[in-house]
Amino acid sequence: MSDQTINDVLNTTRSIALVGASDNPARASYHVMAFLLAQGYQVIPVSPKLAGKELLGQKAYARLADIPQPVDMVDVFRNSEAAWGVAQEAIAIGAKTLWLQIGVINEQAGVLAADAGLKVIMDRCPKVEIPRLGLLKSA
Repeated sequence: MSDQTINDVLNTTRSIALVGASDNPARASYHVMAFLLAQGYQVIPVSPKLAGKELLGQKAYARLADIPQPVDMVDVFRNSEAAWGVAQEAIAIGAKTLWLQIGVINEQAGVLAADAGLKVIMDRCPKVEIPRLGLLKSA
């Protein structure tokens, strides 16, 4: 994935469904969600355990299909095997981008999503890419 593509995705994305959200401040998904919110993105936590509750002031949903609004990006904090199912759900809700976090690698899920017209970013983290590409928004 080229830096230009990542830059384009990060600059055009407004809403992010964060699959595998956690209310545990020790988890990476918690820190990434807080960072993305601070950067001005709308972040929607997705976790069956947190459904109906609030995480960092945002209502959580059990599944992508439960989110009552369009989602630009699906950011995946699940294991590589789960990425296939998440890719199918991302396609079903009309997401524009499937972003698999660092360590989440599933080539078949990437091909599935790309064939459906989604941009696919794999084994990367927006919390790393935003400052690396000089896209930090001042607080």
